[in-house]
Amino acid sequence: MFPGSLGQSLAGRALRSGLWSLETVDIRDFARDKHRSVDDTPSGGGAGMVMRPDVVDAALASVEDRSGPVLYLSPRGRLLDQDFVRGLAGEPGVTLLCGRYEGVDQRVLEARNVVEVSVGDYVLSGGEPAALVLMDAVVRLLPGVMGNDDSGLEESFEQGLLEYPLYTRPSDWQGREVPEVLTSGHHDNIRLWRLAQAEEITEARRPDLWARYLKRRNEVPGKGRADEE
Repeated sequence: MFPGSLGQSLAGRALRSGLWSLETVDIRDFARDKHRSVDDTPSGGGAGMVMRPDVVDAALASVEDRSGPVLYLSPRGRLLDQDFVRGLAGEPGVTLLCGRYEGVDQRVLEARNVVEVSVGDYVLSGGEPAALVLMDAVVRLLPGVMGNDDSGLEESFEQGLLEYPLYTRPSDWQGREVPEVLTSGHHDNIRLWRLAQAEEITEARRPDLWARYLKRRNEVPGKGRADEE
């Protein structure tokens, strides 16, 4: 499953050039029986299987000399957002625990001070796809990966807003024209238009982000909406 899509394009090129690295550990290598079992039935009954604490602990112990936090991809974890991603990009490394089945025994999560992280309010068959999402979000922020380190500054969430609409050639496509302001060459007007569009989209689509954006903006004297400037 790894590196998956991260072995392609800019991330793949950066992986091959050593800008970031990846080590995978098979939890089954730490199983205690000949069948390489890593799970057992849940205490108290119920559906599914639970990954054993002794097996998971042995797997984590094999990489405990690595620096950085240990994260468990779980739908009950803290939501992965851009602020958290930026923090991870500044770490010397990250260890990701990918669960399977019903989940992982709580005792090993507590013993190892594992931080639970969720990529969204839905359930996946395992933590691997979620781990790839997290890795992709972090890797692209590492110096040199994107080529131009300024290219991510105006993306969604970087300023607390969703991204403004994007356009390119042809200027007229099926009767739909690129907004005139974008071809005016007036950089201040373009900047204000993009900000106004980002604010409008965020307010309409993500009231939660909009409320946080307003709170932060109101803490800065003299700042108003783009259409008020």
